[in-house]
Amino acid sequence: MSLKVKIQKLKKEKNAVILAHYYQRPEIQEAADYVGDSLGLAQMASRANADIIVFAGVHFMAETAKILNPAKKVVLPDLNAGCSLADSCLPKAFAAFKVAHPDHVVITYINCSAEIKAMSDLVCTSSNALKMVKSIPADRPIIFAPDRNLGKYLIQQTGREMLLWDGSCMVHEAFCVDKLLDLCQKNPDAVIIAHPESEEHLLKTATYIGSTAGMIQYVKAHPEEKFIVATEAGILHEMQKQVPGTVLIPAPAIEDNSCACSECAYMKVNTLQKLYDCLLHECPQVDVPKDVREKALFPIERMLQLSK
Repeated sequence: MSLKVKIQKLKKEKNAVILAHYYQRPEIQEAADYVGDSLGLAQMASRANADIIVFAGVHFMAETAKILNPAKKVVLPDLNAGCSLADSCLPKAFAAFKVAHPDHVVITYINCSAEIKAMSDLVCTSSNALKMVKSIPADRPIIFAPDRNLGKYLIQQTGREMLLWDGSCMVHEAFCVDKLLDLCQKNPDAVIIAHPESEEHLLKTATYIGSTAGMIQYVKAHPEEKFIVATEAGILHEMQKQVPGTVLIPAPAIEDNSCACSECAYMKVNTLQKLYDCLLHECPQVDVPKDVREKALFPIERMLQLSK
């Protein structure tokens, strides 16, 4: 019996659901019940009827699922699946930052820890960040954390002045402009699409800027085009499935690696074997302290309500 078949059999026996992010390894995406971006995964987690939620993603995503489903068991294939962006915003430092600006509404990108969400008035994803910012009255000052690149993009798009936390995603800051220009010269007919966590100079080259789900939808709407895709390379698996005849080229990273693209080492720490093992043994489990969970639930539920 193949590992994938074993996972499907075990999932039914344990009444489990497998949620996977677009950046996961292709074999994990193929084993999942649902593959999506952070917003879609949060929405699916909020509606989960299973006894066990297997979250094939990174730690903050599993935390969000636990916050929304405190009575359910949430497991993560590997607890080392962290996030450089979440790590750039530590709770103690952010608490002091918030105290120093008491009149500000706090909007946090979902790529942060449960403790940071618990200090927030509203949570957003790259799919709904514009909508979340626009929901705040114009006379209310805003703190946006932790991603400064997404924050700068939102300032540009909304005209709102926001106080930005100085955090970033190492994956979306790893794109090499010189290599990208060379790639564009070799593919003059290619259209650049980019995630808003990317640096400003890269976003200026893009025809379309959007979330992972948004990028997939854009490619589906323009299947005759050739695309250079500036986000974590894991998205190419689902994207190519949606447009099998379309040429998709991963944007090049600064560092040379096996795929000459930008990969998240944290996302890739999960494997199909670890997925099976965590489902079999129902561990490692992800838990969130009750006081943190209750405080973090409000801004997440508010986001989900505004996203309908």
